[in-house]
Amino acid sequence: MSTERPFRIAVSDDALALLKRKLNDARFPDEVDEAAWDYGVPLADVKRLVGRWKDGYDWRTHENTLNKLPMFTRDIEVEGYGTLDVHYVHQRSTVEGAIPLLFVHGWPGSFIEVTKILPLLTAGGPGHPSFHVVAPSLPGFAWSSPVLKRGFSGKQYAELFNKLMISLGYDEYVTQGGDWGYYVTRFLAGLHGPLNVKASHTNFPLASAPTFWASPVQYLKHLILPYTALELQWLGNLQEFLTRGRGYFLQHSTRPQTIGYNLSDSPVGMLAWIYEKLVLWSDSYPWTDDEVLTWLSIYWFSRAGPAASVRIYFEVGGTADTPWVMPRPNVPFGASYFPKDSGNVHAGECNVVFESEHTSGGHFAAFENPQGLVDDLRKMFGKEGPAAGIVPGHSGF
Repeated sequence: MSTERPFRIAVSDDALALLKRKLNDARFPDEVDEAAWDYGVPLADVKRLVGRWKDGYDWRTHENTLNKLPMFTRDIEVEGYGTLDVHYVHQRSTVEGAIPLLFVHGWPGSFIEVTKILPLLTAGGPGHPSFHVVAPSLPGFAWSSPVLKRGFSGKQYAELFNKLMISLGYDEYVTQGGDWGYYVTRFLAGLHGPLNVKASHTNFPLASAPTFWASPVQYLKHLILPYTALELQWLGNLQEFLTRGRGYFLQHSTRPQTIGYNLSDSPVGMLAWIYEKLVLWSDSYPWTDDEVLTWLSIYWFSRAGPAASVRIYFEVGGTADTPWVMPRPNVPFGASYFPKDSGNVHAGECNVVFESEHTSGGHFAAFENPQGLVDDLRKMFGKEGPAAGIVPGHSGF
């Protein structure tokens, strides 16, 4: 059994000085008149953020804030890939019988997405369940080591995080994830449930069109019933994404190394690449400049550099474990639908026991609408919820 090591972020002064030099030397493009967001991130937004990043933004203050989180690293061996050093947040509730929950982020997120829901999930109270929360950084993100061997995909992510949970004493647990977190947790449920994974929840319920043989009820509903207003909005979001929003996906999944040079060498290029997603994928969330810059700094100062974070698209797309061919786990499944997200579809192909529709929120639900997401988890796993008592000995109370 590997040993857990306390972890603190400690970016060197040299790394900070290099970032400032690069920002000072930035060369900006011109811009078409009245371009707004039609051509991409507005030049004025990028110049404002760059100006703040080099003169005014204090990384040390935000580094100290992040270091208040209970962070650790641990070596986990993955078959065929050797040992990976995994960075994670691990916050136990004061409620001994709290439910162990694995929270998995996606791109362009990181462990920072758990920060707002962490105090809510771990809080005890007679009216709602409490959770022991584990929030790892995906390999190649933040301070987890990268994978430098081809083919690391669904089975390997599931093995890695299942072993992490078991190493922490959580032989049985539930999961929550969005974006790549949904992909990873679905593989976890399919390959390690119900023995280890007892239930799963997502705020990004991707699913293929239902077929008669796999999901006859959903197939007939899809064929006969008209779409609701909310479902029509989801379809509109998806159409907009497929028409104008998936250029990044094609680049990441076909030539990640090429975009990687830009992400690794140009903080301005990385800023524009990620900031665009933060704005366009959220539901009018009032991002402060310092929130954006902390989000970006985690990528810039990450252990492997920001290029490592996009290789997941290539590896997953290059194997049989694609997002469109995922296991259909039998464990109880819950889904929260936030109106601005592009991935929403009713997840009828899973063992759905809980669904919740929200009037606000986008792709980054844990950051944009933390109370709404936590309320859904409390309802799903609470005393009257459809997954109440799903983890033996850990009712949450």
